[in-house]
Amino acid sequence: MQPLLTILRRTRLLALLAAGLASPALADVVNEGAAVALPREIMGDEADARRYQVCTALVANDPDAAFDQALAWRYEGGGPPAWHCAGLALVALGFHAEAGEVFERMAREMPAGYQTLQAEVLGQAGQAWLAGGVPGRALAMLDAALGLDDRNPELLIDRAQALAAQGGYWEAIDDLDRAIELSRQSGEAYGFRAAAYRYVGSLELAADDIARALVLRPDDPVLLLERGNIRRLRGNDAGARSDWLRILTEAPGTPAAQSAQTNLERLDVNIE
Repeated sequence: MQPLLTILRRTRLLALLAAGLASPALADVVNEGAAVALPREIMGDEADARRYQVCTALVANDPDAAFDQALAWRYEGGGPPAWHCAGLALVALGFHAEAGEVFERMAREMPAGYQTLQAEVLGQAGQAWLAGGVPGRALAMLDAALGLDDRNPELLIDRAQALAAQGGYWEAIDDLDRAIELSRQSGEAYGFRAAAYRYVGSLELAADDIARALVLRPDDPVLLLERGNIRRLRGNDAGARSDWLRILTEAPGTPAAQSAQTNLERLDVNIE
């Protein structure tokens, strides 16, 4: 059962949304909750800028406090910076659907002249819906975002994930091809394309891509996990075990480590 205070916070947020009090614009949105540079006409005065920096700095370490600050700020008339912090805090707290609603509403109400920012917000909405297990809505947001900014490799990578979540692996590969054309140094794009190739059974192409990804990001546990998966499917059990054990040593407690542990247990069962 959720704590009463959490339920009340969500109720207050939904009341704000229902009342149509969403801001007319928003800035760049980031996954980790770091403050970003807002245009002067959107940020407001210097007091708002300082309040925004304090609020977003709280997201990583105390998202509850960040959300409370952002919501109080919004009730006091705070604009886009307040909403931005609230959305990031909701993501950090695991309320992905609510975050998606916040970012989607903001993007929809953004005034003309901020297409790049609107695309960023739609992209954040897509990420939130995808994390919340609603890939169809995520795909709709990311389609709209790319309609505004079709040369953004991060949006293409995000849409590829939404497509893959619905079984559209070849369509995801098309998006990742385009993302790599735009950003040749994106280890993330190579890594996701490797996974997509693995799902469609193109293991040689998958192995080539994961090798490229690890040149760019040699210590990334997610990429090591994927290389282990590919190695296992290609019959290289020793190589797979090495990758997964490395994750347990170098990135304990992470989601990648949990998956690596599960894979090792399955591998041991198969060997025995």
